Amino acid sequence: MKYGYIRPIVGDQQTTEQLANLTIDTIYVESHGLAKQRVELERLLMDVQSGDTLYVQNIEVLADSLQQLWDILRLAERDQLIINFVDEQLTNQTMQSTTLLQNVEFFAKLQTTFLSHSSTFSLQVAKQQGKTIGRPRKSDDNLQRAFEMYDSKNFTLFDIKEETGISKSTLYRYLDERAASYDKQ
Repeated sequence: MKYGYIRPIVGDQQTTEQLANLTIDTIYVESHGLAKQRVELERLLMDVQSGDTLYVQNIEVLADSLQQLWDILRLAERDQLIINFVDEQLTNQTMQSTTLLQNVEFFAKLQTTFLSHSSTFSLQVAKQQGKTIGRPRKSDDNLQRAFEMYDSKNFTLFDIKEETGISKSTLYRYLDERAASYDKQ
């Protein structure tokens, strides 16, 4: 049988572009792009039989980490399952015919993709839960004190940092923002 597995990924969060032009007997659709609770993937891996073929748009759809990819590839080898990665134009059986250098380059790029995917979906969930993303801004009173010290030219950057807790790079970033707001006026 031909199986398909799709889930939201960074480049296709609505899953409308995945496996669109393929004829597949059964498609398992994951409702979220998060690494945890991959219920449909677990169901799929329990349902496949020896000699079946699994189609995924790309490796990012199937795995969230190199460890998870390795586990799935070992399972596929044991169960004699063929996994076809459409975008990469390879299968789990053709991956072995590349050089070590090609493999290292491939997996380095893949690791970056996994991190990007994980970060994107984790940030989206945090925003939906109303959590503030990024570093908190410095207090206005503290920032105003740093501006006054800087503008007075009587204090070194070290003095300003010791007094306000605002580092040199952060102070310069705020000074640039302040200058930009003056330019707009």
